[in-house]
Amino acid sequence: MTRLSEKKTFSGRRRPTFIRAAVLLLCLAGVLTASPARLVSYAVPTEESIKEQESKIAQQKKERDALKSNMTDLEKVKAQLQKSKNDLDAYVKELDDNLADIEAKIEELTRQITQKEEDIRRTEEELAEATAVQEAQYEAMKQRIRFMYEKGDTYYLALLFEADSYSDMLNRAEYIEKISAYDRKKLDEYIANTEYVALVEETLKEEKETLEAANEEVKAEQDSVQALLAEKNEQINSVSAEIGDKEQKIAAYKESIERENAEIAALEKAVAADKAALAEANRRVYNGGVFAWPCPKYTRISDNYGMRVHPTLGVNMMHNGVDMAAPYGTAIVAAYDGKVVAADYSSSMGNYIMIDHGSGLYTLYMHCSSLSVSRGKEVSKGQVIAAVGSTGRSTGNHLHFGVRLNGNYVSPWNYLG
Repeated sequence: MTRLSEKKTFSGRRRPTFIRAAVLLLCLAGVLTASPARLVSYAVPTEESIKEQESKIAQQKKERDALKSNMTDLEKVKAQLQKSKNDLDAYVKELDDNLADIEAKIEELTRQITQKEEDIRRTEEELAEATAVQEAQYEAMKQRIRFMYEKGDTYYLALLFEADSYSDMLNRAEYIEKISAYDRKKLDEYIANTEYVALVEETLKEEKETLEAANEEVKAEQDSVQALLAEKNEQINSVSAEIGDKEQKIAAYKESIERENAEIAALEKAVAADKAALAEANRRVYNGGVFAWPCPKYTRISDNYGMRVHPTLGVNMMHNGVDMAAPYGTAIVAAYDGKVVAADYSSSMGNYIMIDHGSGLYTLYMHCSSLSVSRGKEVSKGQVIAAVGSTGRSTGNHLHFGVRLNGNYVSPWNYLG
């Protein structure tokens, strides 16, 4: 009876002690893992994630080096252009080709800037999350240190000495060992996360420097565009001044217009031949609708359709279109539904587009900096087809908009709203 009573009493004592130790372990675990709800999915930094951040930092430096090496050498471009100055058409074409290359660089840099801004946004979110975890870990460790300071080593000794049996003491020793191991694990995680936060901060710094470098490159390339345009304007005006007397100037200008008209007429003839091969029911017919303004938001007319005093020749001559002044790169839209029958370059018209609207009606868009559609493309009224520039025989950014009906130029105002 005595042994049985002692056994019951012994078991009764062990149960509360076991529960207290388990509760203690859970409480400590709670202290050391406390963090905002939004951080539940946060992954503890690993050797791989740290190496990934170091790789990102190195990549940013490579990107900045690539930006510098790809920058346009303006002086080299100008030196190459000197070889073509005796032939104005060749000079204009080579210069326009260089402008096209720079525009492509600007477009790629703009794409990189957009991507880099997105990278920075993600890195900032990653840094905010890692920093929040670091702060939560730090607060948890302070609580744990405070607890250890207040209780001291005597707490663990008391926990062991209160054991009711040798097996109970071993159980308590195992709990103490688990608590110590947990403390060590959490300290290691805090150290790793602190290192990770520092690397993410450095990644963010490098990404911002890369973004700044890309923005500077865009500005430099845009300055190169303006410098080449100024060079072109100076050369065209210089050649015009050297032509000789007024009759020679007029003859040279007429020859340029005749070449332009011959090129357009050839295109119209080719389109007419294509149309002849189609059944009558399938031919395009212009339905009489009002044209869209081809250079939206910019309505200043720098040179109107009709007879005018030529800006460089100083004599009355016919101007076969409407010049719409607008900044470089401004969007140009199709005036009406139709089919692109030409999207090309000539030394006179520069980059140009010609659209067939049916019934012998065509529209022309000249001196573009870039073209967004190709020959054979069906376009809709108001669709972006090009961008304003100063390619070809042009001395300033503008769109030369022309309308032809049955092989002759007519006033665009007959169709514009």
